[in-house]
Amino acid sequence: MRTYDIAVIAGDGIGPEVVAAGKRVLDGAAHGFSLRWHDLDWSCARYQATGAMMPADGLAQLAPHDAIYLGAVGDPAVPDHVSLWGLLLPIRQAFQLYANVRPVRLLPGVPTVLSDTRPTDIDMVWIRENTEGEYAGVGGRLHQGGAGEVATQTSVFTRSGTERVVRYAFEVARSRPRKLLASCTKSNALRYTAVLWDDVVASVRTEHPEVRVEKYLVDALAARMVTHPETLDVVVASNLFADILTDLGGAIAGSLGMAPSANLDPTRQHPSLFEPVHGSAPDIAGKGIANPAGAIWAGAMMLEHLGEQDAARHVTHALEVALADPANHTPDLHGIARTDDVTRAIIAALA
Repeated sequence: MRTYDIAVIAGDGIGPEVVAAGKRVLDGAAHGFSLRWHDLDWSCARYQATGAMMPADGLAQLAPHDAIYLGAVGDPAVPDHVSLWGLLLPIRQAFQLYANVRPVRLLPGVPTVLSDTRPTDIDMVWIRENTEGEYAGVGGRLHQGGAGEVATQTSVFTRSGTERVVRYAFEVARSRPRKLLASCTKSNALRYTAVLWDDVVASVRTEHPEVRVEKYLVDALAARMVTHPETLDVVVASNLFADILTDLGGAIAGSLGMAPSANLDPTRQHPSLFEPVHGSAPDIAGKGIANPAGAIWAGAMMLEHLGEQDAARHVTHALEVALADPANHTPDLHGIARTDDVTRAIIAALA
C-alpha cells in the first residue's frame, strides 16, 4: 500500500480544529493508500515558550516529507510579522514554493453577498507569485521611534521568478475549457516592477497562442470581481496583489472559511504546503464553530498533488454535497452548524 508522510503544523487559533477535521476526512478518503501524519507543535505558543516559531533545523525536518498540511498561524500575543516571518514565509522561500494556487469557486447552496449570482458565475483559479515581490523581506527602519524615522520596503521582482509563475499560470489556463488568463498589474504607477511583469507576460504569451490574455490594473480587477465575476477564469498576480484579492474572492464565494490554498514547488524537489486561506480567527477559537471547508478543500488539493486524483475528487464532491444542505452551514455561512457537524456530514457524503 502506498504511504505518504505528511508533516502537520496545526498552528494557532482555529488551526488545530480545522486540521483535525481535515485529517478525519482525508483518512476517510484514503483507499489504496494511507496518510502517515507527523504532528509538529510549531506555533505562537511555541514562540512564547521558546522564542522561536519552529526549531533551528525546522526546514531540515520538513524536507523528507511528501507534503505539509498547515492550519493557521497567528496569535494576538505575538506580532503578526514575527509569526509570519518565523514560520510560513521561510518555508515558502527556502522550498521555492513559488506557485500559490487559490481556487475561488462558489459551491451550490453556499450563500454569496452578490445578488443574482449563480455558482457557475464564480469559478476562478488564482495563481499567486509566492516567493518574492512585496514579500521579499528587503527593507529596514532608520531612527526607530524618533520624529525622523524612515521605513523602506523594497519590492523585488526578478525576470526568472516572474517568468516561472507566469508560465505556470499559462499552463493552468491552457488546461481549462475557457483557455482564458487575466494578468493583474499596476504598471501605470509602478513603472519598473509592474512593467517587467507585463513584459514577461507578453513574452510567455507567444508560446501559448491558444490562451487568450486580458490585462487588468489591480484596482479595476477588484471591481470586476464584484460586478462581473463570470468574466474571470485564471488570474495571475504578484504576491501582494493576489493575497489581497483572493480574500475578496473568498468573501464573494461565501466566506473566507471556504477558501483553500496550495503552495507548490512544481519541480517537486521540495514538499509542497497546503493550507486554508483564513487566519487563526482567535475570536472563535475553541468554540467549535470554525468552518472546516477551507482546510478540507486544501487537503483535497494535497491529495491531487500526491497523485491520488480519485480520492481528491471524492473529497471535493463530498464537500459540495454536504454544503449544498444549509443544515451544514457554519455561522460564517449564516448557519448554526458546528465544525464537527460539517465534518461528519462530509465523511458521510464520502460513502
